[in-house]
This record gives sequence, C-alpha cells and structure tokens, in this order.
Amino acid sequence: MSYTDIKFEIDERKVARVTLDRPEKHNAMGSRMMRELRACCKEIGCDESIRAVVLTGSGDQSFSAGADLEWMKENFHKDREARITESALLADTLEALDSLNKITIARINGQAYAGAVGLIAVCDIAVSVNTARFSMTETRLGLTPANISPYVIQRVGVSTARRILLNAHFFGAPEAVSLGLIHQSVEPDELDAVVESELKSCLACAPGAIAMTKELIRNVSRQSEDENRAYTARMLADAWETEEAQAGIRGFFDRKKPPWAL
Repeated sequence: MSYTDIKFEIDERKVARVTLDRPEKHNAMGSRMMRELRACCKEIGCDESIRAVVLTGSGDQSFSAGADLEWMKENFHKDREARITESALLADTLEALDSLNKITIARINGQAYAGAVGLIAVCDIAVSVNTARFSMTETRLGLTPANISPYVIQRVGVSTARRILLNAHFFGAPEAVSLGLIHQSVEPDELDAVVESELKSCLACAPGAIAMTKELIRNVSRQSEDENRAYTARMLADAWETEEAQAGIRGFFDRKKPPWAL
C-alpha cells in the first residue's frame, strides 16, 4: 500500500520504519495521516515476517507537533456527530499502535506536542534526543486531551498526569525521563546508535513470544487479581506448547542460537 503523509520501509532484518512525513508542517497529524497510520498498523500486524517497528518523525526539528491546524479549523465548523467521528480517528489510531503485535520503539527526533505525546505513550520503548520538548497543549486552546489521556495516565500515573495534562506544562527530555514518559534521553548524534541497541535486544527475542507478552501486559494491567491468576497460568502453559519455546529451550541447553536470533 502506498502512503502520502507517512513513509513505510522494511529493512533486511524485517524491522519496519514508520516516519511521520510532513516536515513542512512539523509532522502534524491530519485526518489523512491518522488514517494512514491506522492502515499501516494493520499492514504491519498482518505481516508475520516483521520483527519490530520504529516510529519517528521526518527532519531534525519535530517528532510531531500534534494535531494539524487545518484539521482543527475544519472540525471547528462541523456538527457534533462529525466532530465525534473525527475525534475517533485519533482514538482508533492510538489503539491500533497500542495493540500492535510487534515491539514498537518511538525514535523521538524533536518536539512532541499534544496528540504526538499519545503516540509516544503507546510505544513500548521511547528514546529521545535531549533537545526535545514536550507538552500536552490542549487546555491552552480550551480543549481537553481526551483521546490520549488513557494512554498517558497508564504510562505516567494519575499524579504525574495531573501535573502535565491540566496546565499544558512544557518540559524537556530529561524531565520526560524522570516522569516516565520516555525511557532514555541522548545527544542527537547518539540517537540512532541507541535505537539500534534497543533493536538488537528485540531481535534476540522470539517474535511469537513478544506478541504473547504484549497481549499479557495489556490484559494483566486491566484485570483483577483473581482473573490474572487463572489467566497467567493459562498463558504460560500456552507458551510452553509453542514451537518457539521448544526451539528456544532446546537451543539454551545445546548452547545454540535459536532460529530467530540474528
């Protein structure tokens, strides 16, 4: 499938790179970009050969400035039902990324505001240049960060969410690390090396086990303790029965690399 507002590439290791590609607009998200991201997630999820996904922005200034201003202007003149439909685009895009059955790495190459923070919050690993700035700017516009809030709250907790959602607090990458929004802040010329280091670890893991563990994390975080006891017992039993587990355990005892390790 071809895309206009994003770039989609797969390298020889079967690592997918998804780039928000509107540098002249600071990679702001309009309805077309959100639809393309959602379609791209579906394409990635259906391709069993893809091992990992790197999400980044085009250029060296912005990961994404959040919602496109033209999209916001258009929504301003729409009726309530149309606004709900457009709002659901972002919600559906975030859910598509959050539920993706591959490991996802946010390569944050610059500023990230509003909805872009939601994109970061649904990625499994987030690495940023130390010059990046972050803010959920919605309340400055008289809006609320509704679509991104479930993922941001889950990422940083209620107390920190109050700190950064209510007052559109602007903060740098080091503070983003301390808040738990991102995992590492590095010099710009170190960004790609650190992403590669994360990928190296990911590619040493079994693809099916990664998919099962992502499902595990989503479900365990939403279920009761009683539900989790029964659920996790079944999940481990299911994992033991997979061909990956048999190959991985056999390789461990035979001191041989498993078939998925590059």
